[in-house]
Amino acid sequence: MSTNAGSAVRESDWGVQPPPVSAPGAAASQPSRPKGIRRGEAIRELKKRDNYTNFRHIGFVYLVIAASIAATIWSFHFVAAKALGWWWDIPATLAAITAIGASQHQFGGVIHEGTHFILFENKILNELASDWLAAFPIYTSTFHFRLHHLAHHQFINDPVRDPDWAQLQDSGHDLDFPITHFEMLRALGKQIWLPNLFRYTIARARYSALGTVNNPYVDREQRGERLPTIAGVLYAIIAPAAVIPLVRAGHGAWAFVALAVLTAVIVTYFARLDENKLPHAHVETVISHRTTNISRVAYLAILYAALTGIEVSGWGPAWHYYGLLWIVPLFTTFPLFMIMRQWVQHGNADRGRYTNSRVFLVNPFIRYAVFPFGMDYHLPHHIYASVPHYKLHGLHELLLQDPQYREKGVVVEGYFNSPHGDVEERNPTVIEVLGEKYAPKGSEEAYVDTETLEYAKVKNPDAIARENKDSLSEGR
Repeated sequence: MSTNAGSAVRESDWGVQPPPVSAPGAAASQPSRPKGIRRGEAIRELKKRDNYTNFRHIGFVYLVIAASIAATIWSFHFVAAKALGWWWDIPATLAAITAIGASQHQFGGVIHEGTHFILFENKILNELASDWLAAFPIYTSTFHFRLHHLAHHQFINDPVRDPDWAQLQDSGHDLDFPITHFEMLRALGKQIWLPNLFRYTIARARYSALGTVNNPYVDREQRGERLPTIAGVLYAIIAPAAVIPLVRAGHGAWAFVALAVLTAVIVTYFARLDENKLPHAHVETVISHRTTNISRVAYLAILYAALTGIEVSGWGPAWHYYGLLWIVPLFTTFPLFMIMRQWVQHGNADRGRYTNSRVFLVNPFIRYAVFPFGMDYHLPHHIYASVPHYKLHGLHELLLQDPQYREKGVVVEGYFNSPHGDVEERNPTVIEVLGEKYAPKGSEEAYVDTETLEYAKVKNPDAIARENKDSLSEGR
């Protein structure tokens, strides 16, 4: 395989205006070229971010979560008031677990935007909003995911340097592409066995929090200690384990005391911790590790105190609802939706710039649950990762002027079934694109995305440059 690295867009890259697209697998419409605007300028315009748009998108996710919880609790009270059997609670519970798991995946989309510094233009706001509004609620942090995800972008489908490869193999969720319809459905069916979802969730969390030896962004000479990460995990588990029995026993005051003591101990530990004992990376932090660790503990302390206060006040079994309607989705529907996305975005694909992913046109529910925050336009995102999710459709339309994108890029319609039925001239479904017909032909150039770090502050560019060189050399 020959090599190729990312470069800036130039007017001469795409040549003259191409004819309309009609081939199956490509987009069905051809936009007119913007008058008076060079394509490089158009890309720069698409990359522009602001400090307000994503509050609306995040607010919608919180609205779905609040509505799901409120509707479920109302249903529980209605069933109890009518003296109906407990099984009448099952439909509302399953619907809530599905909707909330999808919304937790939306939080993953928020963190994804924050990881690329495109959630908000202001970097401090970007980091704080990503952490407090999305990452902390699902027990992670933006910076830790950044190391995992940006390496995935820069070294897409590199079996040595792409953390997604290692994580899927470690959890036993890697598939031997190409696969048939039946094999894909059987793989999804195996996730009904909950230990498979637990294993995936734990592996994903471990790779995001602790990284891997092969992660090209990790400073191997200053890997730090694992104890700080373990301490944070233990607080998240031990605090509820100490508080809930006290609340159940009617000792509400002691529950608050226990929470306060545990919180003070862990905050003191992080405040006095030597920064050298924390993991270092070639990509610098926006907010220090110490501050992020203390902030995450503070978030959990506020959450746990609120749940305890609601229950002690007699307003309802808040801890019970939190376990059923937040923790259960976190280990079931949330990872299921992640798997449904991770398998298909890069599965049965190669390392080519235009062939490492696809565009997914799916119904609104699948888009919300499986492809949050623009992940349906995943090929354009991997070509220009600094374009915010709400501009990816425009980027796709612009890229259609690129003959290579138009020829090699694949548009997928429908997840399990095509919305156009079984007609001959149509785009493949998500499952079909994983089959033999769309398997890599081995002729594409390996691509390393050197622009994925566009907004990041890199401490050791030479180390990353060496990884780029080695990846390209091994990809030949």
